[in-house]
Amino acid sequence: MDRLRIDGAEIEYEIAGTGEPVVFIHGAFIADTFRPLMNESGLVNRHRLILYHRRGYANSNPAPAPGSVNDEAADCRALLHHLGAGRVHVVGHSYGGAVALQLAMDAPELVHSLALLEPVLMVGESAQAYRESLAESIERFRDTEPEVVVDAFLEARWPGYRSALDSVLPGAFEQAVTDAETTFGSELPGLLAWTFGEADARRIGQPTLSILGGESDTLSPRFGETHRMLQEWIHGAEGFVLPGTTHLMQVQDPRATAEALRDFWARHPISAPGISTP
Repeated sequence: MDRLRIDGAEIEYEIAGTGEPVVFIHGAFIADTFRPLMNESGLVNRHRLILYHRRGYANSNPAPAPGSVNDEAADCRALLHHLGAGRVHVVGHSYGGAVALQLAMDAPELVHSLALLEPVLMVGESAQAYRESLAESIERFRDTEPEVVVDAFLEARWPGYRSALDSVLPGAFEQAVTDAETTFGSELPGLLAWTFGEADARRIGQPTLSILGGESDTLSPRFGETHRMLQEWIHGAEGFVLPGTTHLMQVQDPRATAEALRDFWARHPISAPGISTP
């Protein structure tokens, strides 16, 4: 992977394909959840795909503690400026969905469209319980082996995940354990300090797609609640439910995820030229 120095730190990134630029912003724990999409011909033959590892993940420099959703958005913005990307399609998963929303508010001139895969938002009736759960998990991490905590988090979001994850992304669980200090020591405290509500959502004017795993509501009502509220709050936002998947949908069914994204971008093309590499 190539490396870029941003504000005293280095992050790693790679680019595949040709066409309209797309940047993937990964969530917590697993830095390579979007890697399966880098091999989907329906995307790579039509788009230039940018995958990067946020601070504290894989070989990118360690993240500060506590972290900041705003700073994460600034990192992505700096990467896009470095690449001369112009306007891009932005895809954010989980914590990366929060970063994508912040980026859309901070740099609307860069964000052509938003695709949000179950972003971590504390909204609606589930907000307080979710906030308390995250705070408790930070404390639990300090007293428990990282392998145990990471396994519990992933199991709650994708029951029976391990064999499928190891098949699609070998070594991803072990890397998630290595990166767990970033998740619990930097990102979750930063997320708890971040605010996003209806007034913020109504600032977003870009075409937006909210994707919900078809089985996610059986795991937690917050997934469906967030999905519905995004469609209510963001003018013209579209919703899509991906059958048979939960929170790590792009790993569980990369082909169907790629098709949903491709169809969305086809409805909202970028008229400007695609990305140029430095």
